[in-house]
Amino acid sequence: MADAEEVSNKQVIFRDYVSGFPKESDMYMTTSTISLKVPEGSKAVVVKNLYLSCDPYMRPRMSYTTDSYIHSFKPGSVISGYGVAKVLDSGHPNFSKGDLVWGFTGWEEYTLITAPESLFKIPNNDVPLSYYIGILGMPGITAYAGFYEICSPKKGEYVYVSAASGAVGQLVGQFAKLIGCYVVGSAGSKEKVDLLKNKFGFDEAFNYKEEQDLVACLKRYFPEGIDIYFENVGGPMLDAVLANMRVQGRIAACGMISQYNLDKPVGVYNLMNIIKKQIKMQGFVAGSYFHLYPKFLEMILPHVKEGKVVYVEDIAEGLESAPQALIGLFSGRNVGKQVVLVARE
Repeated sequence: MADAEEVSNKQVIFRDYVSGFPKESDMYMTTSTISLKVPEGSKAVVVKNLYLSCDPYMRPRMSYTTDSYIHSFKPGSVISGYGVAKVLDSGHPNFSKGDLVWGFTGWEEYTLITAPESLFKIPNNDVPLSYYIGILGMPGITAYAGFYEICSPKKGEYVYVSAASGAVGQLVGQFAKLIGCYVVGSAGSKEKVDLLKNKFGFDEAFNYKEEQDLVACLKRYFPEGIDIYFENVGGPMLDAVLANMRVQGRIAACGMISQYNLDKPVGVYNLMNIIKKQIKMQGFVAGSYFHLYPKFLEMILPHVKEGKVVYVEDIAEGLESAPQALIGLFSGRNVGKQVVLVARE
């Protein structure tokens, strides 16, 4: 019987540490076998992976580091990240066969998760399962915590969001509009700029690649200055924002994607404004706010079901497409949240 429970398992393997811009060849496909039964006496779960999430934070994990909030990928091992999965077997009292979950899993068809306590059960509701690695998952709680908890927004304030069409940015802009803020976003193509204004309801949006002077650009869109900046890119954009912040402005920093592929990060020169303008700038990671997840769901689900908050996904089909989908994040190939469909429920 045990032999019958062994199945083939396609996997995406991390080849070796990366310097500079990552390539698809930094990952490769292989096939192993896995038992669909948890080891006797174990509190692990075996899951079938349905959707995988491609996220910018995965790029630093491709370089060797000992000072990050999350460990580097191990060469020769399966890539890991957020995913939506179905429980096939469980030794844990909180999970049963057939449960749908989201959380950390492997880039493979099936995964044995030895510490399932970190998984979230997916309730039975009328939203796409893929949303649980997007608007209802880590990007959602990132947008929620950064905007509401760190930036403490007030009606009528001026909000700027970089990488605004991405998994997090599109939500921050819509949250800001819900409470009556003026919102401007930046993105890297006309298609994305149109999306920000016509689908997500941003007041204004611009293509940062077409701007020669970012300081002057932001002054044009924010003649009275910026109250809240949601930081996703870093580098020259952050420098330009610091020059345009208002007194007692707030910056929530959750990512700096422009810096991830550089051997030497770009310097920021307008830091004196933090003192002169009494600016609060706080970095954060989503995991520190997962305790707010029930509160977040209570807020976001009605808005999603009523169409007051919308979400755009870019879905790549098949596990084999995962390396290309991940690499595409760093050239802006994706439009919206990048998701990989591994299998249907």
